[in-house]
Amino acid sequence: MQSSLFHFPFKALGSACDIQLYSSTKTQAQHIANLVIADVLRIEHKYSRYREDSVLTAINRVAEQGSSIQVDEETVALLNYADTCFQQSEGLFDISSGVLREVWDFKSQVIPRQKQITAVLARIGWDKVILAGDSLSFAEKGMQLDFGGIGKEYAVDRAATICMQQGIQHGLVDLGGDIKIIGPHADGRPWSVGIRHPRKQGQLMSSINVFRGGVASSGDYERCIILNGKRYSHILNPKTGWPVRGFSSITVIAEQCVIAGSISTIAMLKEKKAKSWLKELGVSCLWMDEKGKVGGSIE
Repeated sequence: MQSSLFHFPFKALGSACDIQLYSSTKTQAQHIANLVIADVLRIEHKYSRYREDSVLTAINRVAEQGSSIQVDEETVALLNYADTCFQQSEGLFDISSGVLREVWDFKSQVIPRQKQITAVLARIGWDKVILAGDSLSFAEKGMQLDFGGIGKEYAVDRAATICMQQGIQHGLVDLGGDIKIIGPHADGRPWSVGIRHPRKQGQLMSSINVFRGGVASSGDYERCIILNGKRYSHILNPKTGWPVRGFSSITVIAEQCVIAGSISTIAMLKEKKAKSWLKELGVSCLWMDEKGKVGGSIE
């Protein structure tokens, strides 16, 4: 039976999202899209730092006190992945660095003083977090965890898995620019994924053809402070407390969206070492540096 392409746009995770599925009937596609949207919203509610009833808020209440909490299997898996990212990045990818938001307010357009940053740095450090089985504890009071950098990407991979479990072989999941290609178009063509230009709003830097896998980008364009011509990115080095420099954006293609997302973020954090690290990993990537030079392995 011939399949048609159905679109299901929705809002979640503070972003415009879209599910595109090839299916023999709209009823079947709608049913699968409903399952996906419900799971995305479940993950959003579970790990939102804005909700009083979220698992993350419960964790951060305990982190504030420097005590411990039991966490479920899904959360343990995310924490273990965060630990892998911390190790692989030599401590640069650190989900305890969210406390830097206390001094970096990108809406205010004010640069914090070094004294303010130094005071917060004492409460950062994944090595001060102990995960033993399903028990999570904190060696330091006043800490916080934040699943930014892996949470939305994890939701993308989960969404694609649900689609495949429901028999979808051709489709795409896009959660605010974090993408998972389930399989090519029904006629075998790849999907054309647009990579936004980090300096020209509303324009594309490039378009890449993807048959399957995850695509994620990290850049200095989401939130920033521009003062005296200098750009201060929202991507903060957890060791210094200051914004990273060197790249405007880095896009990575990997088997899973969560892997693509963490690699692109770690590469931003590695600054001058990013190019050699990406080459060493052998991943498909596209980057633009601060001077506007474009490079990578999918030019």
